[in-house]
Amino acid sequence: MTPSSDPEDRSVSKYGAAYKYRFVVASLIILAHFSVGLNYFSVAPVFPLIMEDFGVNRATVSLLVALALLVHAVFGLPGGVIAGRFGAKRVYFVAWILVGMSAFTSFAGDFGTLLALRLAYGIGFGLIIPTTAPLLMQWLKPREITFMNALDIAALTLGVAVSVTTVAPISEEIGWKNALSVFGAVAFLGSVVWALLGKTKPLEFQAISDKSISLRDVSSVLRNKIILLLAAADALVFMHYTALTGWLPTFYGESRNMSLSESGFVTGLMPLVGVGAVLIGGVLPLRVSDQRIFFVVPGLLIGIGGLGSFLLNSYIGIVACIIILGIGSWAYPPTLLSLPMRLKDMTPEKIAIVWGLFVTVSGLGMFVSPIVVGAIRDHWGTFIPGFMIWGIGAWLLLIAGLLLPASVNSNPQFSQTER
Repeated sequence: MTPSSDPEDRSVSKYGAAYKYRFVVASLIILAHFSVGLNYFSVAPVFPLIMEDFGVNRATVSLLVALALLVHAVFGLPGGVIAGRFGAKRVYFVAWILVGMSAFTSFAGDFGTLLALRLAYGIGFGLIIPTTAPLLMQWLKPREITFMNALDIAALTLGVAVSVTTVAPISEEIGWKNALSVFGAVAFLGSVVWALLGKTKPLEFQAISDKSISLRDVSSVLRNKIILLLAAADALVFMHYTALTGWLPTFYGESRNMSLSESGFVTGLMPLVGVGAVLIGGVLPLRVSDQRIFFVVPGLLIGIGGLGSFLLNSYIGIVACIIILGIGSWAYPPTLLSLPMRLKDMTPEKIAIVWGLFVTVSGLGMFVSPIVVGAIRDHWGTFIPGFMIWGIGAWLLLIAGLLLPASVNSNPQFSQTER
């Protein structure tokens, strides 16, 4: 038998059992994303309780989500460089601790303290996502990364679903502060496990460092029309998603006569069905040649489901639209992350910049959207105009899918790597 000419296979053979440790690292990365999801929108279903206890209005309470997303966006692009300078293991550990700062919510005596804890979460979130990219590229083969992306997103989505659907009933039993502390404690526990078991890679193929990313790489990405189109479409989808996830529980309570627990459960169906949608979205692109369909179909589902989620009055109709919206919102991200690899002249360094760009642009958008919706509700007494703005904007995903050139499906280098 002749030795393999694949450098990845030679690396695997060289490091032997150490390479099998990738399953431990992959499991910890999935746990990290789950804990990020647990604390993502956990405050949204208890907005009414927070407003009552701290005496703040809707625009102010929305900062608990919006500012966390803003600092998350700020750390999107530089996060990978920070990980390269200080080491992925150290940065991941610190990031995970910051995500877990919500564990101290029980001791928050005023709104400012609660907001500070949410800002710490945002910094941790902003560091974890870009730090994940080099970890995956150090431990996994390219064909494994594609499905791992889907698992990570599914874990994050599951965390969102669990917290959004359970925080209200848990709050009824132990209070909203203690409920949020429970979710933060999960992240703290995860950081301890990472400190004990987390490892950076003995395998060295495709490792990324801060020195390998040049200004020319950044400029090349920022001038790529396809990347900019995808970044804009993704941002508008998640501006829409964030506005709805943040305010639908309150809207359903005020305008659809749902209880706090019921409105939280209905809204939580979005990320819940998203778990299955993102896993399917991670598998189907490997079997379908035309990747553009994974933007067009989800874009259509998001457009229809998003508008129906706040325009319909019937409970069954609302639930149906929430499910449709959840499927569309989470079916396309695996393709969003992998499609840039198909573009001409893309390198691992440029892909890291692309991921950071997606995080930054969508994060800045998600900072704005819940504030706008809350301010419109305070000024005009209705959520509908605010929801409508982002509901219309989210149709850009479908338009982007239609505008993408056929060449995105035909990068020989990517196809060879995947094999």
